[in-house]
Amino acid sequence: VFPILRINLKKLVRRSGMLKSKVLILGAGKTGELIFNALRRDRNFGLNVVGFLDDDPEKRGKMLHGVKIHAGVDKAEKYIGRCGIEDIIIAMPGCDKDKCISLINRLQHKAQNIILIPDLFGITVLGTNLLHFFQEQAIGLEVRNNLAQPVNIITKKIFDVLVSCALFIILALPMLIIVLLIKVNSKGPAIFSQERVGKNDRIFKCYKFRTMYIDAEEKLASLLDNNKEARSEWDHHWKLSSDPRITRVGRFLRQTSLDELPQIFNVLLGNMSLVGPRPVTQDEIDEFYKEQAKLCFGVTPGITGLWQVSGRSNTSYNYRIALDSWYVRNWNLWLDIIILLKTVKVVLYREGAT
Repeated sequence: VFPILRINLKKLVRRSGMLKSKVLILGAGKTGELIFNALRRDRNFGLNVVGFLDDDPEKRGKMLHGVKIHAGVDKAEKYIGRCGIEDIIIAMPGCDKDKCISLINRLQHKAQNIILIPDLFGITVLGTNLLHFFQEQAIGLEVRNNLAQPVNIITKKIFDVLVSCALFIILALPMLIIVLLIKVNSKGPAIFSQERVGKNDRIFKCYKFRTMYIDAEEKLASLLDNNKEARSEWDHHWKLSSDPRITRVGRFLRQTSLDELPQIFNVLLGNMSLVGPRPVTQDEIDEFYKEQAKLCFGVTPGITGLWQVSGRSNTSYNYRIALDSWYVRNWNLWLDIIILLKTVKVVLYREGAT
């Protein structure tokens, strides 16, 4: 019992940042650098990189982010004893299989832990499990499609409906006031709908408070025809930092994201979720998404998402797609809750809004 308690206590202290394990990274290439930056950024790992080992003679003796690159990886055992190394990270995606296995078998008896970084960047991170084939001495990486699991689909749906009903009760009066302000400020309906691509490429009407003049498209066409800078910005972001189509009330609604409140009805109708990939037009899919389209639009789009809490309009379109793809691959209910809580902060401080 006491050894187990001691080990767990040591792990807890390391994650607090008070006591870090000395780590040696084998491989000073791009993979090693990525892992080094991740460990430096997140102290919860409790790992302190004290050096790199690399077989490239041109790298030896050089510094990588303030950490020295030493002689070849075959000398790892010597450094473990000399420098009190506790953990070894093997970050050599191009390493020969036999050499990698030999390294692990030799170092396993010297170091406390060996961490192997496979060349699988971009796959699911959360919810990935290891399968152990003991007799064959092999392992398998189980990558789950969480949003395709029936229990998760039902859980997410129940969560959406319950939270949306609560939000509607709380926000009914503010939404009524917004309707009156829009009607007073400019001609036209207070709520309008746009066609968006939903789950499995089904087209649905996405509701929003109207933030533009009723002749908005004519204003946009005229601006893009006569302003090269505006045309370039529109082609790159599909947005304008100074948009003549937007009304005075509309600008406030966009800056506070209140224009998207009617999408609560979309959630209750079942064609949107509280959290999910950003709903877009078919033209945007054809222009930008390409091979990511099936992934992002195999699930229900959301009112908010990872993009909205990660910079919003301050990010490039390709970055938005990358965030939506990451969300779909790594979904769990806690991720939705975290995004919703962060959305409140983003709305209050108007972060990344235009």
